[in-house]
Amino acid sequence: MKKHNKVKKKKWNWRNRLMEFFSIFVAVVSAFALNNWNENRRDNQAATKILTEISNGLEKDLEDININIAGHRGGVNACIYWRKIISNQNVDPDSLTIYYLALTRDFFSAQNNSGYETLKSRGLELVANDSLRFDIISLYEYDYESLKTMEENYYEMQFQENYFEDFNKSLAPYFVFDDNGEIVGLKSPINLKPDEKNILLSYLWKIEKNRHFIMSFYNHMEDKINDLTQRIEDEI
Repeated sequence: MKKHNKVKKKKWNWRNRLMEFFSIFVAVVSAFALNNWNENRRDNQAATKILTEISNGLEKDLEDININIAGHRGGVNACIYWRKIISNQNVDPDSLTIYYLALTRDFFSAQNNSGYETLKSRGLELVANDSLRFDIISLYEYDYESLKTMEENYYEMQFQENYFEDFNKSLAPYFVFDDNGEIVGLKSPINLKPDEKNILLSYLWKIEKNRHFIMSFYNHMEDKINDLTQRIEDEI
């Protein structure tokens, strides 16, 4: 009888230990799962916040792009205006100073990078969508850098540095100024030597082509930003 009770007690102890081990195992696994869930939840919240910041920045970038497109378009119209003047065609005299300023005006590329910099500091992998993450990196690291280089450092696009002095030297003698030193008109006809006229016309041609080129790049960027903004909205 005692031997039977002893065997029964051993079985009971083993069962208790097994249940205790199982309880501890479930508790550890549950705690790990809960901690992992909390971390994922925090990461998802952080990603949503950062993506929202990036989206807001992209909206501002579009505003800056549209300002620059309008500025370059004004530069193209200035080329048309001054081509007519050089060729002694009639122009609107009230637009003289506007197109004088617009002809060689340069622009700079401004981007709102705070959201992307925050993402980089937290880790790019915070954006779980591989395709979306790649497109965000591509926009900020390649497209924006290319645009900035083209607008600010590419020699062809430095209109003020390359062309203003020659234009001013040839055309300033024909300006009419008031007592305050303000430009109020232009003497006509414009009598330029054939070589001088051709040089200025070639400059106008080059400025106009380069402005059309940069505007096409801006339009491409506009499409990419709109597409990326929509994808971010879908993600969050």
